[in-house]
Amino acid sequence: MVIEHFIPHDREGQYYTLPFSVPEGAIKVTVKYEYYRPTKGLLSDLKPSNCIDIGLMDETGQFLGWSGSAHSAISVGEYSSTVGYITRKITPGEWRIIVGAYHVAEKGVNVKYTIDFEYRGEKLLFGDLHIHTRASDGVFDASKVANIAKENGLDFIAIANHNNYAENLSLPAVNGITYIPAVEWTHYLGHMNFFGAVNPFGDTFIANNKEEMHALLNKARSLGAVISVNHPKCGFLPYMWEDDTAFDMVEIWNGPMRPTNVRGIAYWTELLKSGRKLPAVGGSDYHRPGRFIYIGNPANGVYSPSQSAEDILNSIKSGHSFVTESKDGPVLNLRYGDFRMGDTVEYKEVTDLIVEAECRYPLKVILVTDKYEKEIKPGPVKLDKVKFAYIKVTKKHGKKIRAVSNPIYFE
Repeated sequence: MVIEHFIPHDREGQYYTLPFSVPEGAIKVTVKYEYYRPTKGLLSDLKPSNCIDIGLMDETGQFLGWSGSAHSAISVGEYSSTVGYITRKITPGEWRIIVGAYHVAEKGVNVKYTIDFEYRGEKLLFGDLHIHTRASDGVFDASKVANIAKENGLDFIAIANHNNYAENLSLPAVNGITYIPAVEWTHYLGHMNFFGAVNPFGDTFIANNKEEMHALLNKARSLGAVISVNHPKCGFLPYMWEDDTAFDMVEIWNGPMRPTNVRGIAYWTELLKSGRKLPAVGGSDYHRPGRFIYIGNPANGVYSPSQSAEDILNSIKSGHSFVTESKDGPVLNLRYGDFRMGDTVEYKEVTDLIVEAECRYPLKVILVTDKYEKEIKPGPVKLDKVKFAYIKVTKKHGKKIRAVSNPIYFE
């Protein structure tokens, strides 16, 4: 939507509004504006020229923000807004641009307002599902780690402190970052992340035998939690419960890629071969800055219908995601007819698996099934009758794993 608006000189020093319509279904409103301004900065103070300020209000007249002439584009959205503007759900109706005619030349000035609307629809979002703060044994508070995540280009994070959910009750709002509620259940026989429940324990996190462990996990699930086993093949803190049925997902990648994670991927693959359908996730396990440890290494790439915590977590537990070395690492997807990663489909000889793997550097793509591993090229791939298929990628002439997709399952 474009509004061409002329401001005459006699309106200099005045405030007024311009109406525009916000349609149903929008989740973000962005207003850009441009006009002739011969001098800027210090020169504009010494010799005033055109200077038009901007703000925004909704259909009820609610004031949403003001930025003067500091920004040439401003946004208000359900999940992120320009600094100085309220982040909130978008309501349809007649909104208004607040015009501040600070300086206007003798001949007046033409201002062009361009209004864009973003709608709900699938997006590729990136996030880190395993971060610690000072609420347990990290060094930064929740606000600091959320802002680091934002600087690293992430869209969501899970702060998963050890047996501690207190921080979930008062997470700070950071524009553009969605929090997935989480706690890392930390037991001497292994660690698990509980996602989606602010307090997944109810009364206590204590469990001293397998029966008590299952009772604790069932309680967490009844409160909405999805459970991931963390770093299951770590040399220091492995998963030692004699029960591979306790969890819903597997953290195949914890911190920088190293032998621990290679063993974790192999463990997950064996569980897939046994018939389990377990989404793979990753997390930095960030506690403090380190040479190879940073928030978003690895990152989860999630195909989600929105940036809400509920939609992101539903997409993750459905397997509509992949794990990659960073937000700028390889981007993966698998399709089979109208289905995608995480889905269970009927095998058909006439249908190809479509493999998508994109990156800024050349990749080697390895197809993994219950029957074989082999190098393939992106694009259509013929499959035998297999239980599942996923891909992992390295650099063209490297061995280090750079990304892993979730599987498509076949019946």
